Amino acid sequence: MITKEVEEMYCVKNDAKHGPAPIPEEGKWVKAKEIKDISGLTHGVGWCAPQQGSCKLTLNIKEGIIEEALVEVMGCSGMTHSAAMAGEILVGKTILEALNTDLVCDAINTAMRELFLQIVYGRSQSAFSENGLPIGAGLEDLGKGQMSQVGMIYSTKEKGPRYLHLTEGYILEMGLDENDAIIGYKYVNLGKMMDNIKSNMNPLEAIEKASGTYGRFNEAVKKIDPRKE
Repeated sequence: MITKEVEEMYCVKNDAKHGPAPIPEEGKWVKAKEIKDISGLTHGVGWCAPQQGSCKLTLNIKEGIIEEALVEVMGCSGMTHSAAMAGEILVGKTILEALNTDLVCDAINTAMRELFLQIVYGRSQSAFSENGLPIGAGLEDLGKGQMSQVGMIYSTKEKGPRYLHLTEGYILEMGLDENDAIIGYKYVNLGKMMDNIKSNMNPLEAIEKASGTYGRFNEAVKKIDPRKE
């Protein structure tokens, strides 16, 4: 259907048919015209409307189909349950289906939107990796303990900073120097600790085996529990 004005127009030849610009995908340059032309592993970060929680979404996509999904969330108890549902919903869908599916939580939906924009423009983690990354690469992103990288630091003007959870794991103690400045900390890697316990190791030994220190913790004049002191 066209309007009368367009119908009466003279037909002018148009030879501009050079197609879409190629984007990098798994070691190839691809002129993407359809959803099945999109492949790669990439991430998207989203947040909910009241901005009380956030989501990092990792998808491994092969020929438009989501083959692997990793959903990491923080800051909202309801979002953690939404993530469980999203993990079931996402795999097997095309990225266009996933973009137009209610993934239960605003933050996860926003992460899907941001990821879609990344990958259809060729901004993926595997853009220049020949044949892309295998299914399972998303899980490897978590490391040996299969735990998300989490940082939690609490601070007040009155009492100063408290390290609660850093890259290495759950902070057991903070080490202070003679001026009460932080010079190191002791941590336990929760993923490794649980692996030890599952292998029938005594829980106290499991904690000790999964613990370590950072910085000049052993030189500390005072050591405090950041959650209680």
